[in-house]
Amino acid sequence: MDLNRTDEDTIAAIATPLGEGGIGIIRISGPEALPIAQKIFRPDTARPALQSHHLYHGWILDPTTGERVDEVILSYMAAPRTYTREDVVEINGHSGYAVLDRVLGLVIQAGARLASPGEFTRRAFLGGRIDLSQAEAVIDLIHSRCEKSLSLATRQLQGEFRDRILQWRETLLHFQAAMEASMDFSEDLEDEKEEDPAVPIQELENRLIIPLQEMVAQYDRGRVLREGFTLVLVGKPNVGKSSLLNALLGKDRAIVTETPGTTRDVIEDAFVLSGILVRILDTAGIRHAPDAIESLGIERTLHSVADADATLWLLDQSRPLTPEDDTVYESIASRPHMVLLNKHDLPPVVAVEEVKRRYPASTRILELSAFNPQDIGTLREHLATHFLKQPLDSDRSVLLSNLRHRDCLVQAVESLLRAGELLASRGYGELAAEELRSARSQLEAILGWGGSDEELLDRIFSQFCIGK
Repeated sequence: MDLNRTDEDTIAAIATPLGEGGIGIIRISGPEALPIAQKIFRPDTARPALQSHHLYHGWILDPTTGERVDEVILSYMAAPRTYTREDVVEINGHSGYAVLDRVLGLVIQAGARLASPGEFTRRAFLGGRIDLSQAEAVIDLIHSRCEKSLSLATRQLQGEFRDRILQWRETLLHFQAAMEASMDFSEDLEDEKEEDPAVPIQELENRLIIPLQEMVAQYDRGRVLREGFTLVLVGKPNVGKSSLLNALLGKDRAIVTETPGTTRDVIEDAFVLSGILVRILDTAGIRHAPDAIESLGIERTLHSVADADATLWLLDQSRPLTPEDDTVYESIASRPHMVLLNKHDLPPVVAVEEVKRRYPASTRILELSAFNPQDIGTLREHLATHFLKQPLDSDRSVLLSNLRHRDCLVQAVESLLRAGELLASRGYGELAAEELRSARSQLEAILGWGGSDEELLDRIFSQFCIGK
């Protein structure tokens, strides 16, 4: 964190991507936003004052020389009805490196300072306009590359996930109140059965533990919608991995030759399937006695398989199976995978039944030719059906997709399980109450409540671009 930075500063930044374009926006936020803008903006008609949430046409002038720099539309928005809940001015001018840099320089000379990455959204969070989970949704919204990740980010920004957290927090407060009353007034509650805990264990389990565990269990589905599905192509050299990569992408991404071992490193690209981003990796062919460079490529292949959501294992149907195929099988047998009998357009040597006998863990087998568009379409359908069905079926649910949120929920569940054990043991009311408080603090941490962890905020908002 910049120790010279204060939240009382007026900040400014370019809020649109740099480059030539129709519109470029300079955003200014803070207590001096309007006075700073008035130092360099001249409306085309004389006005007594700029009104909030109005647009004004005019020019940006260099106060030192009087030179006109750009023709602009200026919008002024008074706090608190703004993105940051501070006074905000946006200068809408022409986009271009030189003109935007010149206007931003004039704004800074007039008294603003350059904003840090994500500082506008950070101020929106600190000002109470959004919670921390919604701020993280803004990052996801910006980074969205497909329909499903966009939808998930939008729903989180609207507060669907926050509302679920608040419901659980309210239930915890109810349980905590019951525990505190039980401990504070235990002598007055003579009519209560001593053996009944203040918080019924079954109710704790049904209303909190099970729902939180179910949410945690949905993490992988939410992660796929948010980050995409990782698919790795593996096989021995010259089975058609690069040809399949090019076919799925619809472009020549990898070099295809008759020479085995053309791909020495992992080649990565992406395509969209059923609204989900699919990251696809073409890897070095696995074979015995490779040279030194190939060995490094094969090592990276095995790492890619371990990290992938699923693997497509290519076999050349026009050639007999070999010990190299057995080696590939050993590396993927325990992982989600599908076998593709490629080169189906050539006279077949390997039958589906032989693959099933030799590789019993490989239950999904598809015959195809990487050069046949109809076969590629069938493969896409199989991928959507077998690997993307669960995320697609869940995409309208409230899903957990952020690793930080998952970690908080896991710790909350652990505290609740300990609270249940203490309640069942009787006589440990204070310890059980402390575990309930710990679980609530984990839920509040998702929303950024209970005091700001500057290091955490710096890490989260550093993922933003300057200007957002």
